[in-house]
Amino acid sequence: MAYKRVDVTDKAKEIIDQLRAEHGELIFHQSGGCCDGSAPMCFAKGDMLLGSRDIKIGEIHGCPYYMAEDQFEYAKHTHTTVDVTQGRGSSFSLEIPLGVRFIAVSRLFTEEEEQDLEPVEYPD
Repeated sequence: MAYKRVDVTDKAKEIIDQLRAEHGELIFHQSGGCCDGSAPMCFAKGDMLLGSRDIKIGEIHGCPYYMAEDQFEYAKHTHTTVDVTQGRGSSFSLEIPLGVRFIAVSRLFTEEEEQDLEPVEYPD
């Protein structure tokens, strides 16, 4: 059984459900760029154009989770759990008007996990 690269807390799932009810299908993207830095950002499917350097590293609560290729180079040895916290971030992510923001909590994979990770999907 392959180990997941990304997971999500129950608290974050509740916010995802709320956003999905309002906006439909969602995607997550973690860029390591501007605004909230490397915070995961949530968008309605189609509202963010994915680039040729965006890699799908998994899914959280039925939503594809992408990471910029250069960010993945730094994060490829870490497991990320998406959580939510009170406070307004400075990004364009859909949860911001709710007074919360998604955060990424990372840890290094164990040696056992590193041997059997879910594959990532590179763009065509």
